[in-house]
Amino acid sequence: MTQMTKESVKSWVPPIIRGMTSDGETALVVTVLEDVQAELQLPLHGAGPFEIEELAASWRTRYSRFCAEHARYPRTIGLEGTSWSMGLGISYDEAVRTSGVSKDPAARADNSRGAIMKRKVSLVTGGAQGFGEGIVRSLVAEGGYVYIADLNAEGARTLALQLNSQAGSTVAFSLAVNVTDEDSVRQMMDSVASTTGSLDLFVSNAGVLKAGSVKEMSLADFQFVTSVDYTGFFLCTKFAARQLALQNIGSDHAYMTDIVAISSKSGLEGSNKNGAYAGAKFGTIGLTQSFALELVTDNIKVNAICPGNFLDGPLWSDPERGLFVQYLRAGKVPGANTVADVRRAYESKVPLNRGCRTEDVVRALCYIVEQKYETGQAVPVTGGQVMLN
Repeated sequence: MTQMTKESVKSWVPPIIRGMTSDGETALVVTVLEDVQAELQLPLHGAGPFEIEELAASWRTRYSRFCAEHARYPRTIGLEGTSWSMGLGISYDEAVRTSGVSKDPAARADNSRGAIMKRKVSLVTGGAQGFGEGIVRSLVAEGGYVYIADLNAEGARTLALQLNSQAGSTVAFSLAVNVTDEDSVRQMMDSVASTTGSLDLFVSNAGVLKAGSVKEMSLADFQFVTSVDYTGFFLCTKFAARQLALQNIGSDHAYMTDIVAISSKSGLEGSNKNGAYAGAKFGTIGLTQSFALELVTDNIKVNAICPGNFLDGPLWSDPERGLFVQYLRAGKVPGANTVADVRRAYESKVPLNRGCRTEDVVRALCYIVEQKYETGQAVPVTGGQVMLN
């Protein structure tokens, strides 16, 4: 049986409470509020370790009884002996207001394809710029709430403010994180627990690339790439999975959630003079399959997406340091006289005759979340450049 202590109670109670509110497709936002009187009090027995299954079962009984008697959700839920409570809502703003949940507890989940991401809470690492920013914007446009987690804390904050201003409500949250640092990732997930209770989708997107010959690359450069692209996925999964498992317990083992690694087509086939990156991405797929086998008992699906070249992103298109410019100067593409020539050479490698776009990856994300009968897969989004057999 899983055990917990009263230590760091704010990190493990909100995910259980959020799981209790699941309708099978989405859940309420559960946010921690200081010095707010709770409408429903739940017991927190003893000073030693708790049997989480037993505790969650007793909470579910009291919670269900309240919903049945009042024909509505509680506005706030508290724990006996604590000075804080949790506000509930279908949005973060509603939870903070504690004015009542504008959703009927008896309402059935919306399983239509157009509502796959609606009201779901996601987190995207490396979400402040480039490919990650595109994913963040698209998930918000799909009707979800998104954490923008990035080492670039100011960029994440600026993007969140912009998205919230455009929406006229709180739809995005910024988090500073270093995915290679265990304490930083733990703190990130603790912040998630206190802000929305937990998540529906964790997108491990943070990544770096340093190309170079195996005969010349420094160990420092090799370890830099693998620490972000490979070890970072391990650390993020470690702490995200703990929280998602608690949500599942809170739902009485009925809440399915997702962890998705953004790998690469270089995780499906080798990449010349790009071994550190390709090796990390191959390794990510191995972790994906292994984590999927383990975490299925927690109703957590773990999959990877393997995009083709994101030719419109800064990695390729930066006018001074982008790969197009570098390859032109290095003469890597025979006969190329301009950046446009280099781009066309790379587009011609793709049967669908273009680079990968953000919307291609977001469609794959939505498919993975919608598909309840698949885990441990590496989904290619390469325009046919890499075909699996």
